[in-house]
Amino acid sequence: MRHRRINFAAARLPTMALWQYLLLFGSVLLGGGLAQALRGREDRMRKDYLPLLLSFSGAYLLGIAAMEMMPTVFRETTYHTGVWLLGGFFVQLLLEGLSQGVEHGHVHAHKQVGYRYGLTVMVGLGLHALLEGLPLGTIAETVTELAGHDHGNLDGNHLLIGIVLHKIPAAFALGLLLRYSGYSKKFMWGCLLVFAGLSPLGAALGEIVSINPIWRNRVLALVIGSFLHISTTILFEADGGREHGISAKKFGVVVLGMLIAYFTAH
Repeated sequence: MRHRRINFAAARLPTMALWQYLLLFGSVLLGGGLAQALRGREDRMRKDYLPLLLSFSGAYLLGIAAMEMMPTVFRETTYHTGVWLLGGFFVQLLLEGLSQGVEHGHVHAHKQVGYRYGLTVMVGLGLHALLEGLPLGTIAETVTELAGHDHGNLDGNHLLIGIVLHKIPAAFALGLLLRYSGYSKKFMWGCLLVFAGLSPLGAALGEIVSINPIWRNRVLALVIGSFLHISTTILFEADGGREHGISAKKFGVVVLGMLIAYFTAH
């Protein structure tokens, strides 16, 4: 079967709006800024509110992945989608070793470790941010290609909202990790600005790179695998001091996130 290859120099690709890029960028500055503005109150924020926001965003991402993205990527059996989805899961597993779990709210601060530790965290977190931005740039072309076919209700704005909700607590955790580790404000804000710019960069690369339908499908599957790792890690981590437990509040937030994902996908 021959597939049409899109030439980015000639094709008229649907582009993301400026406000979508700004929202991606601003969500990181918001989360990182809160980590600096709430001095003296950041521990309460991290313990009481951050887990709830993470649980909501994880449930929403899981719902969007299951109800919108997976029906789309599994539409063609010859694409070997399952392999790419598992690949995304294991890529995120490896990146987490570098990022120290910042993407799901972990703050493992280390004093007097030098810049190598901070840069290592940024490599893992940055690659994850770049990867999750890619489908935002390719999803519009996928929707256009699927117009008139019953392959799920794929909507780029739903994915954008899920990523933004995930980035705010991740940036908050990154800001705390860098501050608690003793890094300067200049280094901290430099890292936040780089982190803020990588998902928009990924989205832009997804828009301008010549890419055929098979590779669009693989990119989506790779990111779905990454989302599955992050969302399930968030949802299945122990709640508070109780092992394998979940509070009624957290359970309610998880249900709410999945319900919103369901009603926006149908």
